[in-house]
Amino acid sequence: MTAPLPHNVRCLLAARAARSLGQGATVASFSLYLHALGFNGPAIGVVLMAGLLFGALLTLIVGPLADRVSRRGLLIGYEIASTCAACAAIVSPNEAVLIAAATLGSFGRGANGAAGPFSPVEQAWIAREVEGEARRRALSINATLGFLGMGLGAALVALPALAGYGFGHLSTYRALFVLPLAGSLASLALVAWTRTVRAPAPGAVEAHQPLREDEIKRQENRRIRKLALTNAINGTAVGIIAPLIAYWFLRRYGMGPATIGPALAASFMLAAVGAVLAGWLSRRFGTVRAVTGMRMAGLALLLAIPFAPTFVLAATLNATRSIFNRGTAGARQAVAAALTRPERRGFAASVQNLSMQIPRAAGPVLGGWLIHRGEFVLPFLIAAGLQALYLVLYQRFFGKFDEVIGPRANSAHDTAA
Repeated sequence: MTAPLPHNVRCLLAARAARSLGQGATVASFSLYLHALGFNGPAIGVVLMAGLLFGALLTLIVGPLADRVSRRGLLIGYEIASTCAACAAIVSPNEAVLIAAATLGSFGRGANGAAGPFSPVEQAWIAREVEGEARRRALSINATLGFLGMGLGAALVALPALAGYGFGHLSTYRALFVLPLAGSLASLALVAWTRTVRAPAPGAVEAHQPLREDEIKRQENRRIRKLALTNAINGTAVGIIAPLIAYWFLRRYGMGPATIGPALAASFMLAAVGAVLAGWLSRRFGTVRAVTGMRMAGLALLLAIPFAPTFVLAATLNATRSIFNRGTAGARQAVAAALTRPERRGFAASVQNLSMQIPRAAGPVLGGWLIHRGEFVLPFLIAAGLQALYLVLYQRFFGKFDEVIGPRANSAHDTAA
């Protein structure tokens, strides 16, 4: 029988589910709200870029702190800030206030329920609480719950239209920020319910360890540099398409929030299926093989989306792609956690997020400019080329870690960690 996860891990998983509800709603509606306010494609991209760059700056500051100070306190601070951002977006119709709130709250970013720039804290905390197979299971559940919450949040965007409130009124868009507000409040309560965790003391090298401390650190740093390179390529590809997919549906097919919301909800729900599939494939074939195999299938679907003649077909391809692309999130986190020792996982997680966020921040500007010009295919082709390069490098750099975290790994002997 599988042992239950620790109390703190269960709280963090529930907080992610609650947080993802609001994130799903803003992914489906925020870029459309900006469009309704009169922002063009490049301007929408700049607003999204501001939030991503601010998040990257915070990650640079917060990530290293995850190994030194209270992770619980850091996450509580994040949830309070997110609550304030959602309140500001609901109350004020002022565009400057909205942009400031979006920058602070990362509206429209779609982090699958992760704690934004504080996600290294969350990731390192979970990795510290569980090891081996239990860690992989926890990270897989974490990703699954995030996708389910994102799906529900995106689906709820259609509620105003069903209730007879049209999106021709800007107040309808503002009302949707109730969802991220509720998610932040629930997450705040759940994080507060955790038990205080003391930062781990620096790990000593065991007597039988054949490598010296400085050599171990050099090896870890080489792995982290490779992780940063692959993530930078992946982040650039993701940034061109993902934050703007609702805007692309609007410009390409003329659809509104009531239609786009459920379509994106389906993609997030199927991503949850993908997270379960990735966990099964990881156990059977190895985590890195599972990631590369699934992402190759996702790459083929990415190339097909812009050539779809109808919205229904494009939305179906996008939703199916989520199984193979987004579904690998938990598996990729398991690989990142295996690159360093426990006392450096906060640092490794911050590098993982930072190396994704900074390149991803440039993507919406390029993607928004291209879509604004009527280039509905080119953004996907650029993203696909970058994704192909990412897959080649990812398998080459990390394929050997299947020997550690793959099907031959002993759940009680996580040697790479």
